[in-house]
Amino acid sequence: MGKVVCFGELLLRLGAPGRETLLQSPALEVHVGGAEANVAVSLARFGHAARMVGVVADNPLGQAAAGELRRQGVDTAAVQLSPGRMGLYFLTTGAVHRPSQVLYDRAGSAFAVAGGGRHDWPALLAGADWLHVSGVTPALGAEAARGTLEAMRAARAAGVNVSFDGNYRPQLWQAWDGDAATLLRGLMAEADLMFASHRDIEVVLGRTFDGGTAQERFAAGAQAAFAAFPNLRQMAATVRIQRSVDHHALSAVTLRRDGRPQGTPEYEIPGIVDRIGTGDAFAAGVLHGVMSGHADADALHFGLAAGCLKHSLPGDFSTLGIADVEGFLAQ
Repeated sequence: MGKVVCFGELLLRLGAPGRETLLQSPALEVHVGGAEANVAVSLARFGHAARMVGVVADNPLGQAAAGELRRQGVDTAAVQLSPGRMGLYFLTTGAVHRPSQVLYDRAGSAFAVAGGGRHDWPALLAGADWLHVSGVTPALGAEAARGTLEAMRAARAAGVNVSFDGNYRPQLWQAWDGDAATLLRGLMAEADLMFASHRDIEVVLGRTFDGGTAQERFAAGAQAAFAAFPNLRQMAATVRIQRSVDHHALSAVTLRRDGRPQGTPEYEIPGIVDRIGTGDAFAAGVLHGVMSGHADADALHFGLAAGCLKHSLPGDFSTLGIADVEGFLAQ
């Protein structure tokens, strides 16, 4: 089993009950989440040593969020407490023809103000196999973008592999008029493995990849990324078809710099319980496969299975283990 360090913001998710709209009734369901935290929890459930690095509010909300990660087996010793507020997001789950909606309330959070905190990265990365970060964190502001780049460069200097999930969130970038293309380009230049679609590459490189199948557009985007980012060794992404709000079809594709595209079967996912965190479950599954020495095709298939299964779980975290994913693959 491997050791992974995840850097990002812990969030509180406040969701309308069932399929209600926000405050249709005076109640909200609370879950702890965050892109990087979701990956950390999944990897801990797979038996890896997962460490979370970041900042939470120095109040009962921040302490409860960090405590929930510890309950899931994640090391939170490097999660700092700082004055301020917790980052929030509100979720309205869609139904029939009404799509789900996310409302962010993260401006001025303890994490954003502190830029993720000041950390002794050489010490935190000692013995680590991977650092995992995502494009959500730099979208929170200039200081958070600086902190993300510092972490990635420290990992590269220490010989630690860097995993980066594109996670482009226009709402967050627009809130502070951030230069997403420039900042994300600098981050992608430090990545060894990137979870990104052709659309993420379009944002960063300012070009389009039209025509052909989704797999062909992914391959074209990956080749452009390999040309732009010499450190990048592999890209992976899911391909999602939305048949309705509650019924999607999911497959995955990956490409190495010196290889050919590899794909998976397509799985139907009817009766979706919760889509939040499914991409993070996919990323964690692929990282598990890589750290376990699986062939690329097997690691990709494991990641897809983990992502499919997350659709059956409420909340941001996937709390399923290796046996659950292997059971899915054996069906």
